[in-house]
Amino acid sequence: MTTRLIETPRLTGDYTFPNPLPKPPPRPHSMQQEPAVTEIRATIRHHFSDRPDVFVSGKGYLCFDTRDRAGWLVPDCVVAFGVDPRAIFIRNGYVISEVGKPPDFIIEVDSSSTGAADYTTKRDRYSEYGAIEYWWFDPTGGAFHNRPLAGDTLVDGEYQPIPLRYEPDGVIRGHSAVLGLDLCWVNGRLRFYDPASGEYLRNISEAEAERDEAQARAQRAETEIRRLREELRRIRTE
Repeated sequence: MTTRLIETPRLTGDYTFPNPLPKPPPRPHSMQQEPAVTEIRATIRHHFSDRPDVFVSGKGYLCFDTRDRAGWLVPDCVVAFGVDPRAIFIRNGYVISEVGKPPDFIIEVDSSSTGAADYTTKRDRYSEYGAIEYWWFDPTGGAFHNRPLAGDTLVDGEYQPIPLRYEPDGVIRGHSAVLGLDLCWVNGRLRFYDPASGEYLRNISEAEAERDEAQARAQRAETEIRRLREELRRIRTE
């Protein structure tokens, strides 16, 4: 869990537009991306769960304004700090001119239909929008993209590559200054490593395993209590 200072949510833009944006159409090859996308969103959302001013999503459009739909995109995951998440969810999309700032972090999970666009046209668009960091991740290790993991940070209005470390065990690691976390390609999965704690953040499967183990321990404890009660009752009746 992050120890960042909790800030009060605030409206940073103009939310006078009451109508929600339309729901984006289904994505091609979404089955390839969905497990990784779901895990990424859930992991980041849980890490910043004590920050009511942090927006984490990826199910709606991202655009500068709503006048021209030509530039609307649907990122896999968008993170923004110092915003009112509820207002953005009600709007059903991240409209930069209304929120008052661009996203701080965007990541795309490559698929066979999106791999090339993720590091070309989308990269250019996110740079124009002013997203501070843009990452893209290929679970296959490069079949959909020429690299398993890559990231850019905005410098003077242009994206510059974020350095990556290729470790002997096959892990590829890059640091997100925005999130304060390392993004790591680990055997086809994207893991988030917290340098402050020296540990990987829990992912969905690990959280579910911990939950299941806690439930199993509780069940075992309840069974043992019943056994002891029965034993005590038997002793008293003898």
